[in-house]
Amino acid sequence: MLSQTTVGATPDHKCSVPEEWYQENVTIGECSVQMKNGTEEPCSEWIYDTTYYGNTIVTDWSLVCGQRWMRALSQSILMFGVLCGAMILGPLADKYGRLKILYFSCVMQAIFGVLAAFCHHYIPFFIIKWVLGVFGGAGAYMTGFVLTMEMVGRKHRTAMGFGFQALFAFGAVAVAIWGYFIRNWKTLQLVYGLHSIILLGHWWLVDESVGWLYSQGRKDEAKAILEKSLKVNKMEAEVKEGEMETLFTAPKETQSYGLLDLLKTPRMRLRTINMCFNWFSNSLVYYGLLLNTDTLLSGNPYLMLALVASADLPSYIFSPYLVDRFGRRSITSIFMLIGGGACIMAAFTPKDTATGSAIVISLVVLGKLLIAGSFAIIYNYTAEMYPTVVRTSAIGGGAMCARLSSTLTPWISLLDSFDPKLPSVIFGSVALLSGFLTLFLPETLNKPMPQTMEEGEEYGRGDTAFSLGKNRSKSTIPTEDP
Repeated sequence: MLSQTTVGATPDHKCSVPEEWYQENVTIGECSVQMKNGTEEPCSEWIYDTTYYGNTIVTDWSLVCGQRWMRALSQSILMFGVLCGAMILGPLADKYGRLKILYFSCVMQAIFGVLAAFCHHYIPFFIIKWVLGVFGGAGAYMTGFVLTMEMVGRKHRTAMGFGFQALFAFGAVAVAIWGYFIRNWKTLQLVYGLHSIILLGHWWLVDESVGWLYSQGRKDEAKAILEKSLKVNKMEAEVKEGEMETLFTAPKETQSYGLLDLLKTPRMRLRTINMCFNWFSNSLVYYGLLLNTDTLLSGNPYLMLALVASADLPSYIFSPYLVDRFGRRSITSIFMLIGGGACIMAAFTPKDTATGSAIVISLVVLGKLLIAGSFAIIYNYTAEMYPTVVRTSAIGGGAMCARLSSTLTPWISLLDSFDPKLPSVIFGSVALLSGFLTLFLPETLNKPMPQTMEEGEEYGRGDTAFSLGKNRSKSTIPTEDP
């Protein structure tokens, strides 16, 4: 999802004109030439600065000036693919299992990631970007997250969730590092695509979700996987009679559920709308900052990308402690409110001096750090808030809203043509609104995850907006494993 920052980077450029024009009194700009008689001629060819970039899809296909929107379209198509994948693959993972959808997505991501490097025209490249969005951003990433969360008990859920997100930050830094050393976009895309081969071992290394198997009535398979896990951990390798019922309270669901079921009951409907806006806002700001480091910040674009990407890591280190101490809701809200404020402050801070530039970099990094934290929390938060039978659909629905906003991010970034402040102000304002609305979501700290739709509807009843993780009402959901 981040290859656009290197493969699709836009170098500084100016019009390519005949040599003799340099001897005349003409003004050569990025998109046009001001002739000495006062007329303005649009560019047909460009000269690109090679200080930081070799060739990119922008330089090869001239996606600048009047064609600048096509670069934005490229990123939007990828994110639209993630949106489609969330709508399609999320419910399929709930119906057919997490592992099957995960592995199929990994295979498709590897194939099309490599194929993208051999595109000689933007149309097939854009089509492949959509496919990568479906199977990479949605199928592999989101389904992998749900499977990870369902592998562990409540005690380790937070750490595993943040650990999963931290790997994304390492991947973003790797994008910058590879981009620095490889300046040809086709070679670079090939390297990015080949990374997916690592994922193909999942079929043999990872088991199906025990919780999903149990919810489907496949108790013998669930028991076998549990006993295998106990044996690997050198514990008593036998699940005794009645222990499965203690771990998983949900009876077999003969009915299949999907996204629309999240909106059928009043409490879950309001919660889902609020949660979806939270996903929308986090994604808008997160990718708005990450994909626009070259325009928001001055300096070496690879260094700035690595710096902004690595800002996630401190957040992932401290956030697990904070959310387990003060609750998911309050920390998510605080992170979004301060992060949104930092974005707005960065927009109005002049960066034409060394001091001003340093302040802007600090504000952007702070905003990214906090938004990364809230974005990571929302994955855990959503997984904990919805019952097993619709958990993947809920995360898929949230991811759908997140990708809807991320399809808008490149277009919002184009508003800098009218005023350079506009993108950051929009990002910050949306974060502030969502941070406030988050206070009205139920807290999930120290509560077992619901299993059935009935438990999901009753979840958080009696909770208040300012309870700071304290459960003000007695849970009716049986306690799961410690």
